[in-house]
Amino acid sequence: MTGQTAKIASLCECGSAAVRQVNQFINQGELWWDAEFSCDSCGTYLCEHSEQGTAPDDVREALLAAHGPARLRLARPAPSLLPALKVFREVSAVSLSQARELAEELSRDGLAGTLPEMSLLKTRLQLRGVPVDIDGWR
Repeated sequence: MTGQTAKIASLCECGSAAVRQVNQFINQGELWWDAEFSCDSCGTYLCEHSEQGTAPDDVREALLAAHGPARLRLARPAPSLLPALKVFREVSAVSLSQARELAEELSRDGLAGTLPEMSLLKTRLQLRGVPVDIDGWR
């Protein structure tokens, strides 16, 4: 399972410092995220949220700050980016013009995001025959 975790300083209702742990991972071929809250002073521990799909901005920002972005790039020139358009439409539910923009970006500088996001795209693109790799990850 590909996943990342980040810890964010938080404040508990008891007034003590607490930790909010955010996670993003791939489970059974789908992107998931969750958030947990814990306070050592009063013993509070809760699962704040767990959901399939794209993580909220604050979760993504914490993961990117903790781990840096992963960059998905074409491993070699692709004969056609049509399969990539289909993947972007399926995974991101974007319009055709937005999918074209993503495919163009993939073929130029690559796409950046969290490692779980780029890993999911890598798997889906490779299943459609698009030769991609994530910089620095194997």
